[in-house]
Amino acid sequence: MHNEGFFFQAFVYLAAAVISVPIAKRLGLGSVLGYLLAGVAIGPFGLGLIGEEGQDVMHFAEFGVVLMLFLVGLELQPTRLWRLRGPILGLGGLQVAVTTALLAGVALAVGQPWRVAVAVGLILALSSTAIVLQTLAEKGLMKTEAGQSSFAVLLFQDIAVIPMLALMPLLAPSTLTTDGEAAAGHAAAGHATTWIDTLPTWSQPLVVLAAVVLVVVFGKFLTRPIFRIIAKSGLREIFTAASLLMVIGIALLMTSVGLSPALGTFLAGVVLANSEYRHELEGDIEPFKGLLLGLFFLAVGTSIDFQLIAGNPGGVAAIVAILVTIKLVVLLALAKVFRMGLDQSLIFAFALAQAGEFAFVLVSFATQNGIFSQAVAAPLIAAVAVSMALTPLLLIFAEKLLLPRVGTTEQMEKAADTFDEESPVIIAGFGRFGGVVGQLLRANGVKATVLDLDSDRVELLRSLGMEVYYGDASRVDLLHAAGAENAQLLILAIDDSGKILEMVETAKKHFPHLKILARATDRPDAYALFDAGVDQVYRETLDTALRAGVDAMSMLGFRTFAATRSAHRFRCHDEESLREMASVRHDKQRYLSRARERIRMLEETMKKAHQETAEQRSVGWDVDSLRLEFGGRAPGDAPSSAEDPSADAR
Repeated sequence: MHNEGFFFQAFVYLAAAVISVPIAKRLGLGSVLGYLLAGVAIGPFGLGLIGEEGQDVMHFAEFGVVLMLFLVGLELQPTRLWRLRGPILGLGGLQVAVTTALLAGVALAVGQPWRVAVAVGLILALSSTAIVLQTLAEKGLMKTEAGQSSFAVLLFQDIAVIPMLALMPLLAPSTLTTDGEAAAGHAAAGHATTWIDTLPTWSQPLVVLAAVVLVVVFGKFLTRPIFRIIAKSGLREIFTAASLLMVIGIALLMTSVGLSPALGTFLAGVVLANSEYRHELEGDIEPFKGLLLGLFFLAVGTSIDFQLIAGNPGGVAAIVAILVTIKLVVLLALAKVFRMGLDQSLIFAFALAQAGEFAFVLVSFATQNGIFSQAVAAPLIAAVAVSMALTPLLLIFAEKLLLPRVGTTEQMEKAADTFDEESPVIIAGFGRFGGVVGQLLRANGVKATVLDLDSDRVELLRSLGMEVYYGDASRVDLLHAAGAENAQLLILAIDDSGKILEMVETAKKHFPHLKILARATDRPDAYALFDAGVDQVYRETLDTALRAGVDAMSMLGFRTFAATRSAHRFRCHDEESLREMASVRHDKQRYLSRARERIRMLEETMKKAHQETAEQRSVGWDVDSLRLEFGGRAPGDAPSSAEDPSADAR
């Protein structure tokens, strides 16, 4: 059953996800718990469709965490990250230090040696970045104070993994720290066989620093010209390949110098947060991140050793209970110290009250270094997996039972310091049409998120200080990334009528609340857009043509006001006609009949308006009437000598 090849395994994992996750979401349990339960169902202690190879899948699926941290970095501009330095260092640092101390104290109290106790405290102090961020994002809590504080703690924990890996060999018993045995342990753990270990000790920190600087320089100065060249190819799959290549390359670089690949890609994401290619990168990588994270959660579910739990249920339950209790107490205390409200404190504490995925790596590393025996490692791994699986349930408990009874009435949403930009308007296309609309809105203080597929234009406009991003607005993932859920208007200003219809269909399906304003080349385009449900259609040459008509009438002797009012009447009649003709255009006879009738009505309307104007002899907007209204001179005329004593002298 376990040797039927890659396609069978892929089918099992995909079927488990497709069946379980929608059910879990319908029951209000969230996708993470759905994945975990599906993993249990197909694992060795469920249907037995997945065996020991599930552990290998987990190592592959951990790349989903790397992609997730990259996307989180893209949402954090460096200035916003700097504003989070207090929670990252203060809240995150205190959480790791205090939790480690308390858990180590419990381990000492039950008779474990101090080396084992310290290792246990360090390992269990970490929380699950993948589960927490995914669960909070699904519940819409990432923008709350609890969500941002949770992210700050998780980021510090990811950074803390690096010194923890360095500290583990120092905790090994002296009898197992000979050079040969240590090297064997490191090699087995897969963390110390990189080329950097062959360098002199004094040079290793310099190499690590150089790798970090290389990532920053690459993201700051090289990605834009590279992505601009790739974007000119017009091939979306090449852009996607380049995005994945960049992330994988950075992950490999970080791993080769002994750093966390997730930390490296997070740094790259922060550097690229201001890039015009940010939304396109998000749209390309998001599907891979989602699939790999789902695979990771499935692998966690399959890894839960129910045989071990059944053999020692009291021991595993005790570890989980102690772990969750200590973390809840520490997190609630820190939330109070940092003056978080009660609602936010409860969400923050229950979100982070589990162990994390890095615990699997650290337990393996500690075992290989002789710190743990298998008798200690096995129940620890089981407790870690169980605590991760309990996280969605703990949050449901907090939301459904605790908050309604003991929570405050404060708002969950935090208005300021959100991670993502939210603009009321999204403009697709910033050429000769969209550029005028965008500049008018900007001049009046209306911020718009602009998407354009011309990489050269994007580069030019960004050099002028405009917020323009490279991307195809017909992609629903890109619209998500651009904030379409919270926008009010979508302005479609590209010059491809077929693409505009595709965008309208996407927006109507996924963002029905958006009001859509679309550019049309001619009447047939306008008809199709009305049929598609567009709120307002703008034929690109209509206003310019009417302006030309007004100028022509003025040059022929018509009064300015009369010509302008005539153009306004013509426009109103034409737009009314456009909507009416759209409904009958498929019936040729009826269409021609209505068109002739509309032409006759237009001529009669204009003739009547001309007669009324002649009778009223309206002189609005003409120079003579303006002189009368403004006391004998029009605005812009030179002042008379009576008004300006210096006039005679001049």
